[in-house]
Amino acid sequence: MRTTLDIDAELIEKAMVATGAKSKKRAVEIALTELLRATRRKELCELIGNYDGFTLTLKKLKKMRDES
Repeated sequence: MRTTLDIDAELIEKAMVATGAKSKKRAVEIALTELLRATRRKELCELIGNYDGFTLTLKKLKKMRDES
C-alpha cells in the first residue's frame, strides 16, 4: 500500500541506524512490527498478572521451552 508520510528526517535516520534498515520503508516496517509486539507483550503481561491460578515458575517455563 502506498502512503505518503511527513516524518522528521532525524527521527527516521535514527530509526534506520537503530534497526539496521537500509531503507526508510524497511525502518518504518520494523518499527511498526516492534510496536505491535510490544503491545501484545504488554497485553499478555496484564492478563497473566490478573490470573490468580498462574502457578508456572520461570524454571518450569524454561523447561517447557527446552522440551519443545
